[in-house]
Amino acid sequence: MNKIRITFFIVLGIISFAACEKDDICVDGDEPLLVIRFYDITDTTEFKDVTNLEVRGLISPDTLDVISNADLDSIAIPLRADASFTSFVISRQESSDDTENIDVLTFSHGTKDVFISRACGFIANYENLSSELTTDSDNWIESIEIVNTTIENSDTAHVKIFH
Repeated sequence: MNKIRITFFIVLGIISFAACEKDDICVDGDEPLLVIRFYDITDTTEFKDVTNLEVRGLISPDTLDVISNADLDSIAIPLRADASFTSFVISRQESSDDTENIDVLTFSHGTKDVFISRACGFIANYENLSSELTTDSDNWIESIEIVNTTIENSDTAHVKIFH
């Protein structure tokens, strides 16, 4: 009878420990960023730095600094998961003087929630990306090309901006 009890408790212990899960730790829960590469308008295959680049997210009535005073040929910026569009004030310092040239760029997008894990929950991926540049008398952004309309990761460029 003792052998049956011992065997029963051993089997019960094995089943109990087999049902345990590891602690859930979220390591892959980041939403993808919109990756923009800047290109030379005269040679559309060459990357071109933007001098004193500043990018601010435009959330009425406020702006939020994303990138400030940098010389970059690419940026990765967040899109809003709580809206169908995200607007940015993108400016650069003119090289000839100290004036700032400001352009407003709006990205329209759909949001698709993707379940990652129990620890991470859901993240937003973006689809049907399109862009609209607010035109003014001196836009420094001359052309925009959407390379990938679906944003599922931040590994490759989604948008090309020519200036």
